[in-house]
Amino acid sequence: MYDVIIVGGGPAGISASLYTIRANLKTLVLYQDISNLIKTEKIENYYGFENGIDGKALYENGLNQAKNLGVELKEKEVININPKEESFEIVTAQGEVYLAKKIILATGNKKKKPNIKGIQEFEGKGVSYCAVCDGFFYKNKEVALIGNGQYALSEVNELLNLVKDITVLTNGEEEPKWRSDNVKIETKKIEEIEGDKKVESIKFQDGTSLKIDGIFIAQGIAGSVDFAKKLGILLKDNEIIVDENMQTNIKGIYACRRLYRRFASNIKSSL
Repeated sequence: MYDVIIVGGGPAGISASLYTIRANLKTLVLYQDISNLIKTEKIENYYGFENGIDGKALYENGLNQAKNLGVELKEKEVININPKEESFEIVTAQGEVYLAKKIILATGNKKKKPNIKGIQEFEGKGVSYCAVCDGFFYKNKEVALIGNGQYALSEVNELLNLVKDITVLTNGEEEPKWRSDNVKIETKKIEEIEGDKKVESIKFQDGTSLKIDGIFIAQGIAGSVDFAKKLGILLKDNEIIVDENMQTNIKGIYACRRLYRRFASNIKSSL
């Protein structure tokens, strides 16, 4: 049992871990090595580096700093967070389960909206980003799910006992490494989502179509907002609502917020 498990190993998650470990809290950071920071060629707005620093070096420095202070780091993809009576159960894509008294969400919103015509138009009208939230509305109906990773599999498992039929669409990407009973796989590239007032079909680039009642988006790995929706954490404008202590409406779950850019924007707007 950990005192704190932090989901996310970017600057927010690692910074949080430095404080929790110095407060003598047994801390575990679960992360996937795909932080946007790694892709940044040069950072010039971070304190202490007079000539700037490349993102990959800064990212690795942060991980090493946390490790040297005693933070436990595991490169694992988190797919589910389940509240227990006085703790939380964190489930990884590898099937491992970790227990914590407190949770800090620090992954940001990693959701990548597919560049498919009709996605935005039909959001809330047949396009959903949360199987736990919206699966019930498609009871005994035919749905599609866009994605091919472990997060997609976790969403498929949420839907299996509700819907009549599931087709997993990779949208031109490779087939999933996993297999699930009663799930069809389609690798064709999607051109457009079609319908009148709600989703009715998916048109592929080869001219064929798939009649469907709803579409779930589960590309990439789950971000903080994905977990928030599953857990019933309050959101505003797709950001997690927290109090002055960074705690969400669920006791024991905290979230890191991006404040620096907003702080600068607020100053600029007041001038």
